[in-house]
Amino acid sequence: MKEIEAVEKREVELRSVSSLAKVFPDEELREPREGEGTALWGERFSFQIAYRSERRSRPYYAEIKVLSEELNGSISVRQVGLAPSELPGYADSDEHVLRMTPGLYPDPLYPIGLSGKLKLFPHQWRSLWIEITVEAGVRPGAHTVGIEFVSDEGSIVGQESFILNVVPAVLPDQELIHTEWFHADCLATQYRTEVFGERHWELIEAYVKTAALHGINMILTPLFTPPLDTQIGGERPTVQLVDVTRTDGIYSFGFERLKRWIDMLDRNGIAYIEFSHFFTQWGAKHAPKIVVTEDGVASSSFGWHTDAAGEPYGRFLDEFLPALLDFVQANGLEKRCFFHVSDEPQEEHLDSYRTASERVRKHVNSYPIIDALSDYRFYEKGLVSHPIPSNDHVDIFLDAGVTNLWTYYCCAQYKDVTNRFFHMPSARSRILGFQLYKFDLSGFLHWGYNFWYSQYSLDSVNPYEITDAGGAFPSGDAFLVYPGENGPIESVRLKVLFEALQDLRALRLLEKLAGRDKALRLLEEQLDEPLTFKTYPRQAQWLLSKRNRINEAIRQLVKGND
Repeated sequence: MKEIEAVEKREVELRSVSSLAKVFPDEELREPREGEGTALWGERFSFQIAYRSERRSRPYYAEIKVLSEELNGSISVRQVGLAPSELPGYADSDEHVLRMTPGLYPDPLYPIGLSGKLKLFPHQWRSLWIEITVEAGVRPGAHTVGIEFVSDEGSIVGQESFILNVVPAVLPDQELIHTEWFHADCLATQYRTEVFGERHWELIEAYVKTAALHGINMILTPLFTPPLDTQIGGERPTVQLVDVTRTDGIYSFGFERLKRWIDMLDRNGIAYIEFSHFFTQWGAKHAPKIVVTEDGVASSSFGWHTDAAGEPYGRFLDEFLPALLDFVQANGLEKRCFFHVSDEPQEEHLDSYRTASERVRKHVNSYPIIDALSDYRFYEKGLVSHPIPSNDHVDIFLDAGVTNLWTYYCCAQYKDVTNRFFHMPSARSRILGFQLYKFDLSGFLHWGYNFWYSQYSLDSVNPYEITDAGGAFPSGDAFLVYPGENGPIESVRLKVLFEALQDLRALRLLEKLAGRDKALRLLEEQLDEPLTFKTYPRQAQWLLSKRNRINEAIRQLVKGND
């Protein structure tokens, strides 16, 4: 205690807090000090150093030093930046949010290095994000990480420490299939580069690499420009991987760009390929934009002007889908490919969706067809083999015993359930991992890895200035990464979502060691009511303590097996 009191008298006040803290510059820091944590081999463990300068009147720079005898090469340091939000949440949001006011929210993570300069703003709490990659074989037990703020004069103006306890058990590989929809057109627009030019390919790979490092193991693959969040009659920039030519009424297809795309996914460890939708969103009434070259002229032969149930598009699919499946089989991709019909159909779209589904299923019925939809009748009538209901409608599918079930959330899931908006506590986002484990779900989908357009893709937006798709979706819904100079700038929400996936993997390890019943008992012990998608503890401390309990149980079991 004396040591901590001495530190607090320094020029810069530092406090180690958990990764679940959100540190705002315009309010007092209410988060308790978290000076210790546990991690398994193969895990990436994060904590934060909150800091505030009190003894100077103007902003100034300090050098940041992060020191550890054994972990230095495994530590990354980022500054938690601030992003504006005009629409933190809808007016009728529930009470489990941090605030409802527009303003600046902690989210982007700017790299500064283990020894770099940091600007301090007097009387404002800010934070550093410290991430430790725990390599397999690192010495089990306690490791101290020291953090120093050093003035230009060379004196230590702030000091803090954190202890990481390493558990000698390897975190297993992720089994959950996880997709965050990848928008290749947004990259071309934001970076002002030619679609599928070399610069575009470099950026695509950089963003895919970051996705893969954070548990995203399925990538939306644009066979044709995905018909997602597009105004009726409008269009998004063409990002079509398949060349289509029509000669004397017969179609032919070139898959060279698609092959390059898949080779790039392979280099980055992406396990699953998610082919883009064959019909428009919210009803499956039209075809996606498909550019066809005929007599040397390329034009949009299919799109909003195309009746999805009409003979021309049906004939096209009858020629294209067999050719695509030949490509899939020739490249040994049969166990990796998933197909879509149309996104988010509603009750009034049953007939149009049925027609669209039949057109796809007659060719690809041996492959999983996945669609985000929450009306059980679509599954009950056999129109989709792998429904993906939202997490506030998933219960009816669970009660019906649907196997290989996934879930998703988007802007509409803002009451009671987990989500990832700026104004939600990080614990509310991270609880997803425990929920996915308890209900043994096979996949998780979200629509916005890097959607940097306004709603309906009417305009491009600067995501450092507009975080709510032009006042349409609560900030945090549309993207998880920001555009950096040569690749993505990560976010607090991306890291917290990855922590949820690591929690899921830790429970899988506990299940392997002790059985599923014991893992579930430990997960729900001392809860007043069972964990569900709408009922769960809201406190960050409960979640952190629960993960530590899981790690301790693993440690004891591994020790007992020695």
